[in-house]
Amino acid sequence: MASHRRPASVRGRLAPSRWGRAVALSAALSATTGALAVLGSAPVAAAPGTGTPGDGAEGAEPPPGDSATARALLDDTVIEAGRAVEEYNRVSERVGELTTEVERLRDRLARDRERVNRKREALGGIAGAQYRSGGMDPSLALLLSPDPDAYLTGAAVWERLSGRRTEELRELRRLLRGMEQRREETVEAVEELEERRAELARRKQEVRRKLAGARERLERLTAEEETRERASRSGEREDPAAPAEGADGPVSGRAAAAVAAARNAVGRPYVWGANGPHGFDCSGLTQWAWARAGASLPRTSQAQAGAGRRVDLAHIQPGDVVVYRPDAGHVGLYVGAGRVVHAPYPGANVREDPLGMMPISAVVRP
Repeated sequence: MASHRRPASVRGRLAPSRWGRAVALSAALSATTGALAVLGSAPVAAAPGTGTPGDGAEGAEPPPGDSATARALLDDTVIEAGRAVEEYNRVSERVGELTTEVERLRDRLARDRERVNRKREALGGIAGAQYRSGGMDPSLALLLSPDPDAYLTGAAVWERLSGRRTEELRELRRLLRGMEQRREETVEAVEELEERRAELARRKQEVRRKLAGARERLERLTAEEETRERASRSGEREDPAAPAEGADGPVSGRAAAAVAAARNAVGRPYVWGANGPHGFDCSGLTQWAWARAGASLPRTSQAQAGAGRRVDLAHIQPGDVVVYRPDAGHVGLYVGAGRVVHAPYPGANVREDPLGMMPISAVVRP
C-alpha cells in the first residue's frame, strides 16, 4: 500500500478535520453498500463510447458472427466481472475492519486524554502549593521557618513528588503522540481503501456495460443455434470424473439444508456484493445457503476455497462448494445429479447448470 504520510507538523494541524472525515467515511460505508446493491438489481443500459482506456469501448469490439464467438465473449466478460466483484468484496471487508480500528483508537485516545487532564490538574495543584509555600528564596524560607528540619524534609518530598508526576506526564504525552500517529495512519488507510472502493465501483459499471452488450449480441442469434452451442460447450466441459446421475452418496442434515436453501434461491437476481436473501453474487449465495444450515463461510470465493476439507471430484457430495477456475474466481453449490446452483453473472438469475460448466479447481466440504 502506497504511503500518504504527511510531515508531523502538518498532521498535527490537520488532525481534528481529518478525524471528522474519518467519521464521515465510517458513516458512508453502509450507504455506499446499499446504493451498490440497488444499482446491481437495476436494468443495465449500454453506453457507447464510455470505455476506459485499455479496456476497449463496446463499439470497438468486433461483432461476433456466430454463437460460439458470442458466448466466448460473454464468458470472458463474466470472468472479468467475477474477479471484479470478489475484489470489491475483499476490499469492502478490509474497509470495515479499518473503520472499526479507527473507532477503537478514538475511544482509547479519549480515555488517555482524560488521564492527562487529571494529571495536569494534579500538577497544577502542586504548583500552586509550591508557589504559596515555597515561592520565596529557599534560603530565606529556611531562615524564617520555625522548624528548619521539617522544612528541609518537606522540600525534598515536594521535589520528589513533582519529579515523579512530571515523568508520568511525559509518559502520557508520549502515549498520546503514539496514539495520534496510529490514528493518523489508520485514517489514511481508510481513505485510501475508500478511493479503491470507488474505483472498483466504476469498474463494475464498465463490466456491467460490457455484459449488456455481449448479451444483446448473443440474443440476436437464433434460438436454435444458441441451444446447439450451449449443448456443445456443456459436453466439452463436462469432466469425465464427474459423478453420474444417481451416484451421489447420502446427504447429511446440514448439507441437505444448504442444498434446499440454494435451490430455493433459484430465480433470484445476481446483485453485486450481495449475500441474500433477495439477491446474490456467487460467493454470497454459497455463504447464505450454508448460513441457513448453521455454518459460517468466508465472504469471498478465494477465501471459501480454503474454508473446509478438500475432496476429490470423484467423491463430491451434495452441499459441497465447487470452486471454478485457477484463480478461484467463481463458486457454486453442488446439489447432486451432476448439477450446481450458482449466481452466474450480473443480469442473470441464480440457476442450475452442469457441474462441468467451466474448469473446476477444487471441491470443498464445509
